[in-house]
Amino acid sequence: MFLGAYHFDGDTTELVAAYDRMMSNFPIDEIDIHICVRRPDGLDVYDACPSRAVFREFSSSDGFNAAIASAGLPQPRITELGEVHKSIASMSVVGD
Repeated sequence: MFLGAYHFDGDTTELVAAYDRMMSNFPIDEIDIHICVRRPDGLDVYDACPSRAVFREFSSSDGFNAAIASAGLPQPRITELGEVHKSIASMSVVGD
């Protein structure tokens, strides 16, 4: 499993609303690891794919670009973080 990050810069309140619109169109049962973190000047989204190749294909795809544009998100800075050694989560967290 490969972990990457999408960094969206701008007004956090507006970005959260756009992010929620975008995520309402993704099938939750197909997501392995996905974490959205608010910061004072934007959002960081950590997302896992089965491999680096799948991450690269997804993050540069027309479908992904259309999803972020239609939700009102700006183009993100994308960071390839690396292979996941271990992942532990005890609960899902949904903020306000």
